[in-house]
Amino acid sequence: MSSALPLAWITGASQGIGRSLAVELLQRGWRVAATARSESPLLRLQQAHPGQLFSFPADVCDPAQMARTIDAIEDQQGPIQLAIFNAGSHQPEHASQFQARTVRQLIELNLLGVCNGLEPLLPRMLERGQGQIAAVASLAGYRGLPTAAAYGASKAALINLMESIALDLRGSGVKIQVINPGFVKTPLTDRNSFAMPGLISSDQAARSIAEGLMGNRFEIRFPAGFATLMAVLRHLPYRLYFPLVARLTRGDS
Repeated sequence: MSSALPLAWITGASQGIGRSLAVELLQRGWRVAATARSESPLLRLQQAHPGQLFSFPADVCDPAQMARTIDAIEDQQGPIQLAIFNAGSHQPEHASQFQARTVRQLIELNLLGVCNGLEPLLPRMLERGQGQIAAVASLAGYRGLPTAAAYGASKAALINLMESIALDLRGSGVKIQVINPGFVKTPLTDRNSFAMPGLISSDQAARSIAEGLMGNRFEIRFPAGFATLMAVLRHLPYRLYFPLVARLTRGDS
């Protein structure tokens, strides 16, 4: 606890949005505790930013590991002032090859992985009467999309979870936000075989997230054009939504 700089904790920090966000926050004057399952990329990131970024490898799917990680971070670096639950995955799967196993795996990581961090962290922040927590969901959580039944379901549930927590914690001093990106070029979106409208880099996503974290809106969503389109689609009746999305995604061809 040798620095007075604020401390942020980021899960899924070894690649993609998480890694870019860690670097962005460092540039904005934060210290960063970085968590991911793979230790090697975290150590490389720590070596590139000595005294500013600290490696705390853990599996977000393991509740005991998450509790121990929070203990270690706060013992070594002081109170976590900002937590970004970013760890997640995506597995495209057409309904003709539907597997419950895929849904279970993505729910375990994308939803319960967040819960495993919330359970030990929330009481600490509530006792202090201050803190900020954001979870990375997705615009795909707004409505069902082709080949995204498992992924979309996990992100829709995460959006709902964060909405409920935000309502419960009004006036507590703990700020709750949800982050809904569109398509961001990462190893996960590299799995997609279709054209991705509004595709942005992970560095662009990190800047949008960092700016949103400093604001007061519950939802941080981007890029603007695609997010607006998804917001409109979110409110369409099914008789319009299904044929329109089928055309937009070439699902009717």
